[in-house]
Amino acid sequence: MVFALTGARVFDGENFQDGMAVVVEGPRISHCIPERELAAGVEKQKLAGGLLVPGFIDVQVNGGGGALLNHNPSADVVKTIAGSHHRFGTVGLLPTVITDAPEVTAAAISAVRAAREQGVANVLGIHVEGPFLDPARKGAHDPQYIRGFSDDDIKSLANANCGTVMLTVAPNKVPPETIRKLVASGIRVSLGHAEANYSDVRAALDSGASSFTHLFNAMSQMTGREPGMVGTALADDRSFIGIIADGLHVHDISLKLALKATAHDRFMLVTDAMPPAAGGPDHFELQGRSVQRVNGRLQLDDGTLAGSNLTMDEAVRYCVNHLGVSLASALQMASRNPARFLGRSDLGHIAPGALASLVHFDDNLNVIQTWVEGQ
Repeated sequence: MVFALTGARVFDGENFQDGMAVVVEGPRISHCIPERELAAGVEKQKLAGGLLVPGFIDVQVNGGGGALLNHNPSADVVKTIAGSHHRFGTVGLLPTVITDAPEVTAAAISAVRAAREQGVANVLGIHVEGPFLDPARKGAHDPQYIRGFSDDDIKSLANANCGTVMLTVAPNKVPPETIRKLVASGIRVSLGHAEANYSDVRAALDSGASSFTHLFNAMSQMTGREPGMVGTALADDRSFIGIIADGLHVHDISLKLALKATAHDRFMLVTDAMPPAAGGPDHFELQGRSVQRVNGRLQLDDGTLAGSNLTMDEAVRYCVNHLGVSLASALQMASRNPARFLGRSDLGHIAPGALASLVHFDDNLNVIQTWVEGQ
């Protein structure tokens, strides 16, 4: 099927363009041309103004629409999570399994593999967040499941066969040689949940770690004599940095300073979403512990934050309306940057050959329609 999307301003991943037609052929964009040059007979899907942008990519999604991967690691749950976030502009995501028993992690990997085999196009892989973390910065992760690495762990992750595998580890608990083995196996290693010092983090980065999991949250902070994970992340010019932009996980001033400190093309918006996100309930169980939505916060009984009820479109709006980020930068943090992190040159931009995974916004940046691979 061939059709042309017209009538909206286009953000191609770098620039805004008016009067353009985005021609879709099957799952991909065939060409982008001025609408007046569109060949006769090509079906037009006229958009009522607004903005057509590359779809969002979220590399940290625990749940949504009432579903939680840890609670029921099945292909149906993966589909529910992917479908619920699709409505809010997410065209690619990594369902995320947090620290748990080994059999739960294994089941989550199998569930993602099965969902992909069943054709769930916006599931790009899996994010395994833990259990190789530092108990001193556990956050909402259950400490009974936090443990060290074994050779079997490396083998199982390397043989996951479920798309991209992203793994969050504590750089002061997982040695550089293990990180090198993981990276050599094709795993994207991210650093987080650790009371690590500069030397620990630098060694992990030099061994191939390529990102930081939710900057400021569950990590050592920057002080005058010790940069910690936060300072090292901002000083590094190679790695990517995930941020939760919801006004709850990080103070606006801290995020503004971080955005001033380093290039915007390193930041990735993530939701860290839990079941209440994308239309889910106010309460859920996390490994037998009660989590409630209280004044927008998802928290355990002791007040510890336990993920978010954020969607990617909300994160984009928050960056623009509260953090003073330009619309272009906010959209890049939601699409192009995570696509680059994942090595997906077919996502994150609107250009010939790219996948037709797109979002149509209204003038207030509310999602009107989402396409995944032309559908």
